[in-house]
Amino acid sequence: MKFDFVGRKKIWFTLSAVVILIGLTALLFRGLNFGIEFKGGTLLDLEFERKVDVGEVRSVLKDHGLEKSVIQPLSESEILIRSRSLPREVQEKVLDALKTKLGVKEIRSIQNVGPGWGSHITRAAIIALSLCLVCLLLYISLRFEFKMATSAIAALVHDILIAVGVYALVGREVTPNTVAALLTILGYSLYDTIVVFHRVLENSKMMRKQTYSSMVNGSINQVLVRNINTSLTTLLPITILLLIGGETLKDFAFVLLVGVASGTYSTSFTASPILAVWKETEPRYRSLKRKYGKIK
Repeated sequence: MKFDFVGRKKIWFTLSAVVILIGLTALLFRGLNFGIEFKGGTLLDLEFERKVDVGEVRSVLKDHGLEKSVIQPLSESEILIRSRSLPREVQEKVLDALKTKLGVKEIRSIQNVGPGWGSHITRAAIIALSLCLVCLLLYISLRFEFKMATSAIAALVHDILIAVGVYALVGREVTPNTVAALLTILGYSLYDTIVVFHRVLENSKMMRKQTYSSMVNGSINQVLVRNINTSLTTLLPITILLLIGGETLKDFAFVLLVGVASGTYSTSFTASPILAVWKETEPRYRSLKRKYGKIK
């Protein structure tokens, strides 16, 4: 039994548009929750004399108006605190309180991070993303064809918009790991699309008495099990990292989880239907569409 991916394209396009619109609305009204690497702030790396938990540390910080600080356990007795930018006198008061109430064994490091570093990372990421998209467009155009390349890039943009929109919606903190994960999504998202397009290219050479949309739909179904298995084996370790990994890994895993899931969807429900619609504007395939009608 074949699932009708291309024939129901209006449903999938509408669904994608709604999800992206919700994400963009959240991005517009809520914005992204940038970490101190982008806004600037203070990092305190402290080792305590005993095992401490996040609640104990937050309770002490609350007395100084720092209850919203990010507290990341590095080990049973080592804690990394990320807060807004703190003047030297406030840092000393906080450290004295932590020493008195929890017993600080060693101050590993204190860093004041300026927003300029985050701006540099963002600028470098935008440049890397732009170059990556251009290189992908050129390579896929040469290896396959321009319309396939453009459809694949459209799916990538679709996945990135959804990932960023979900981040804005849930309010997770944006860190350099988030940026790295967004770039990583490009490879995962593109893989399934290339597999489908390769099968489409092969099948297009043997088209007989069918529309281009029908051929694309058949191609998707031929590699569907492979794509699902690939995605599941990728999503499984990402999910485990998200559930039991440290905070740093969770930031990376959350973006990957959303991006890979979106990429799996966009291969069959976005990139391929876009290609089919576009190709059927060509005289040959437009003629086949008129002659053989809808997908059966």
